[in-house]
Amino acid sequence: MSDISADLGTGRASVGAVLDYAWTAGEFTATDAMASTAITRSTAIEALATLVSAEILTELPNARAAGAYRAGRPARRFTLSPALGVVAGIDAGDTHLAVTIADPLETTLAERRTEIDPEETPAERRAIIVEQLQQALRDAGRTREDLLAICAGVAAPVNRDGVSPPHPEGFWERTNPGLAAALDGWAPIVDVKNDSVLAAVAEGSLGAAVGCRDYVALLAGERFGGGVVVDGHLLHGAHGGVGEGIVFDHIIGVAGAFGLGPTLHHQLLAAVESGEIDAGSRVGRLVDTERIDTRLMLELATAGDPDALLVASRLGDTLARVVGVLGSMYDPARVIVCGAIAESIEPVLAAARTVLPAQLHLPAPDLLASSLGAEVVSLGAVATARRAARERAVPLLAEQRLAART
Repeated sequence: MSDISADLGTGRASVGAVLDYAWTAGEFTATDAMASTAITRSTAIEALATLVSAEILTELPNARAAGAYRAGRPARRFTLSPALGVVAGIDAGDTHLAVTIADPLETTLAERRTEIDPEETPAERRAIIVEQLQQALRDAGRTREDLLAICAGVAAPVNRDGVSPPHPEGFWERTNPGLAAALDGWAPIVDVKNDSVLAAVAEGSLGAAVGCRDYVALLAGERFGGGVVVDGHLLHGAHGGVGEGIVFDHIIGVAGAFGLGPTLHHQLLAAVESGEIDAGSRVGRLVDTERIDTRLMLELATAGDPDALLVASRLGDTLARVVGVLGSMYDPARVIVCGAIAESIEPVLAAARTVLPAQLHLPAPDLLASSLGAEVVSLGAVATARRAARERAVPLLAEQRLAART
């Protein structure tokens, strides 16, 4: 329930209950609010008046004025104010940046996506993120004063203050270039979170983990990282390091925290050098390209190309070892491979499923491909920002507006 101060007139519980109900109700009447919150009619009416006064709710034209009521006294109807504000979700990956501006309920207002040079300094990266956020707000016809909450996902562990620990090679400091400090004051609520954590949020609210209480959302494209949910709780850790991929540096048969994309490249190169794959074959010729097209490789495997199937099989063995570690550590019911690579990953999953049971003593988790594609972190960031707006920013806004009126 929203924690609204008793200074709002009807008391924290009743106003908070009505506000919580309003988030999912659409248009509603005082009678609807009474039935859903178990408060008296007089208390419901007073709570509604308080929220209308704070411009959190809007009173709609009654049914007669709308032309839908013919006789008797029309009921007063309410809805959340369309002018509450907006939220921002940011996916600040190693080589890409996506910024989404959305309303607090369900509508996306603007999206911007750009590539980032991984050689950018932290200061340069920080400036790009802030500039793209400003531009996305302009695209949506909004300003920073309209922001209720911001959530940014970064490819680094993040503590509860939005700060990443130092990395031996400076990777975490670059991928999280002081965003908590840079965005401080932009919105009442600013959250910086690990990208895998946000992938887990997205899968649990929109994707393959809906209704599941124990799962891992495994970002597996460029680097491995897992967002872990156990008993319905998203795990974090003292430094935000739960699910961090560095553990795979110590697993036999796994090349490290590098994800399935780089691993595929390495395994294809090794197979061509050993002669297992003819360098002149369709798959073998991919080695000559500067960057192997992972999607093309996996599409060839799906189509039955024997060379592509060989690489997919070996990639599946690597994935099974990764999932085996996650299964032994967290005992999930599902492991969901997330990110752009998930769109064509099925041949690898099929190979991994055949060897996964031998990787752990517990029952093997279901191994699934995400349906949320490259937008999974963005979706999780927006969902997290919306929750922050509902639970923290809007109640705070109501308190401030009523205090100002008083």
